[in-house]
Parts: sequence; C-alpha cells; structure tokens
Amino acid sequence: MSQPYPPAEVPEDPGSDFTPATPTEPFDPKLTLDAGRFVAGALATALVAALVGLIGVIIIEGVFDQTMVPPPDLFSSGSHAATFAIDSALFALLASGVLALLVVSTPRPKRFFGWIMVLAIALVTLLPFAWTSHTDRAILTALVNFVMGVATWSLLAGVATRTIRPVTPPAPVRPARPEYPPSIPPGS
Repeated sequence: MSQPYPPAEVPEDPGSDFTPATPTEPFDPKLTLDAGRFVAGALATALVAALVGLIGVIIIEGVFDQTMVPPPDLFSSGSHAATFAIDSALFALLASGVLALLVVSTPRPKRFFGWIMVLAIALVTLLPFAWTSHTDRAILTALVNFVMGVATWSLLAGVATRTIRPVTPPAPVRPARPEYPPSIPPGS
C-alpha cells in the first residue's frame, strides 16, 4: 500500500546558517552536588532517622510494653532506644554516602539510588526475622525499621532533587576586541 502523501521535504535555504542540532553526548550530563547543602540535608536526615528509631522504641517498649529484637549495639550503649537511634542515624549517613557516590559516578543516580534503597529497606525489614524465633517481636522491630528506611529514602530523595546540579563547563575566553574605530596616531 502506498502512502497517500509523499514525505515532507524541507527546502534548503542557502542564506541560512541554521544547522540541525546533533547531540554530542546522548547520556545525562555530568552531575555534581552542592556540597554544603547536601551535607546539611544528610545530617538532618540522620537526625530524623535517629528520632524515628528512638520514638519507635519508646512507643513499642514503653507505651505498649512489648519487647523488640535489639539491633547490633555497635557502640555498647546498653540501651535499646540508644542502639536503635544510633543504628538508624548510621543507616541514613551510609545511604547519604551512597547517594553522593552515585551522583558523581552513574548516569541516572536517582534511579539507582531508588533501587538500592528498596533493597536496603527490604533487608533491614527482614533482618529481625533472622535474629529471633519470636515472630511478634520481629514484626514490631521490622515495622520500626521499615518506617525509618522509608523516612530516610524520602528525605534523601528530596535532598538530591535540591542539591544535584549539572557541571557547567568553564566559559570560553574571548580575545580582546580591537578598538573601533582604530585610533589614528597624532600627526598622521
């Protein structure tokens, strides 16, 4: 079957200096971070994650008098609440570091970060079930870990949106313009 109309042809204009744009780099431009704002956002995210862990322990163990599966006590604090807060803050700082590395090294850092966070949240949510045979304790701990992970992910995604910038190439140096009209030396 033939087409009812011939394909459109754009006539060339010999007086035009228009040339169609050709992409020089088909992938994302190189990206960088606004370092000061990124670090501030990462530290604020770590604080929020620590508070989520702390409040989760207070609600579950203090208010509802239920026992949780204790996470690894990396700093020998001896307190479930402090351990959850410290481990949650470390999770957020580790996620921030991963995000910063992805921004400077991968073509689609936010997409890779999203997948890494989904898998990391699944891991911290499932770990309590591997550490105990008490399903009720594991469920409560997994709930706190899940909320902490989602809070960390959502906050860091916002930090990334506000702090990732394309690298701007240096401005070309233009040669000095000759004086116009040229000055005529005196006595000529």
